[in-house]
Amino acid sequence: MAYKISDACIACGTCIDYCPVEAISAGDIYKIDPDLCSDCGTCADACPSEAIHPE
Repeated sequence: MAYKISDACIACGTCIDYCPVEAISAGDIYKIDPDLCSDCGTCADACPSEAIHPE
């Protein structure tokens, strides 16, 4: 199960720095590639706006 970034994303970039498999891409709202996501949850733990949750 991959993680997903909600509309609460503030595009701060914190999650990108924490993703060990580089599954997150930048944008107005960041996106997680479900094929690359290893379901580790590190990005969700690092997100200051709590915008990342399991899909």
